[in-house]
Amino acid sequence: MAMRKQVGALSFVGSFPRDWPDLDLPEVAFAGRSNVGKSSALNTLLNSRKAARVSGRPGRTQAINLFKVGNACIFADLPGYGFAKVPAAVQSHWKTMIESYLAERETLRMVILLVDARRKPQEMDGMLHYALTESDIPSLVVATKVDKLKKQQLQRNLRAIAKEFNLPAGQPVPFSSHNGTGRDAVWTHIETACR
Repeated sequence: MAMRKQVGALSFVGSFPRDWPDLDLPEVAFAGRSNVGKSSALNTLLNSRKAARVSGRPGRTQAINLFKVGNACIFADLPGYGFAKVPAAVQSHWKTMIESYLAERETLRMVILLVDARRKPQEMDGMLHYALTESDIPSLVVATKVDKLKKQQLQRNLRAIAKEFNLPAGQPVPFSSHNGTGRDAVWTHIETACR
């Protein structure tokens, strides 16, 4: 059965700052700035309004939340970075947690890096993408909120992101939680990475 067809058997494993459980399934992590729409994107991929908690206040995710997609794979929702109005010590803790997870998680198959299609390429996104590349961790850059831009502006912004991050053809993948644009494309990448 294709992975995307197993979202009906979705279960929340738990929220872990450390000591992530060994679930013996391929894992896909979702990373991005605190206001990029990460929770909405996860919910769109999982056909659920409430798998990941959507908040009007950036920085709501404060640990690594794991979701089991049937018997196919694990989705890991990483804390957002760069925008949340939290103390510097908390931001530093999140950074350490994310770096440890990326370095230690043996079942990790890919990181989906979400960027806001409406914004110029952000330095922190570029730094994470570079770190993933240097660590030989496969990544997929997905540009969110594409429904909020007119076609010409969207194409211009997607080209700018691709150039700034030196992305391969087909990236960034345009994505909208509002109308489902890009959902199937992202799932195809996930299924390929988790084979």
